[in-house]
Amino acid sequence: MAINYSWDCKTVDVKTIDGNEDTVFNVHWRLNGEDDANTVQDISGDDVSASASIYGTQILDTSDLSSFTAFADLTNDQITGWVQSALGEDKVTELKTNVSNQIAELVTPTQETKTIGE
Repeated sequence: MAINYSWDCKTVDVKTIDGNEDTVFNVHWRLNGEDDANTVQDISGDDVSASASIYGTQILDTSDLSSFTAFADLTNDQITGWVQSALGEDKVTELKTNVSNQIAELVTPTQETKTIGE
């Protein structure tokens, strides 16, 4: 199972800090994982790559704005780097493991949901 991970860090909260307008101080992130080796059926019955995601928010340290980047010049990759740095390597690994485990459960289910009385 080879999982490709991608981060979506495009939704942010901003405010003016020390005269810097639209300073990003909080990021609403989503970590997506897609297994390029396994497929599952979607709700329509079509085969699609097994995928899962996890999401959260991360407050950023804005105490040093000496390398401030204007909002219009920000990229998803840049903000993703900030989020990963703020989370720390262990937490990023934990999040990826969570997504990987979700995908493994989709590919090879170990449980099912049933309704009592039906």
